Amino acid sequence: MREISSSIAYEIRTGDTLPLKVARSTKLTVRGGAVWVTRSDDTHDYFLQPGNTLHLRRGERLWLSAEGAQFSKITFSVPTRCDERALNWLARIGERFVMRVRGGWRTV
Repeated sequence: MREISSSIAYEIRTGDTLPLKVARSTKLTVRGGAVWVTRSDDTHDYFLQPGNTLHLRRGERLWLSAEGAQFSKITFSVPTRCDERALNWLARIGERFVMRVRGGWRTV
């Protein structure tokens, strides 16, 4: 038997901040109210509306907070093993590009 996929859902109340560390390459999907996302290796914040998705890389840290509604619901979907390898490959290519653009500096 092998894991095909799994997901975890959280509800975030307006005004609360949910800190998380991504253990595996994951897809975040917003349901309910809008969500602010701050990523550890990114200088930009993301304002995601219901239905929006964001692909996350293994090892990054997130800070999530609800905006507007009484609460927001987010789900994290873990891709199949093959999809995870593809996401990790894309993340490595992206990191190489960022290192070249920033001249070796990384945002932590």
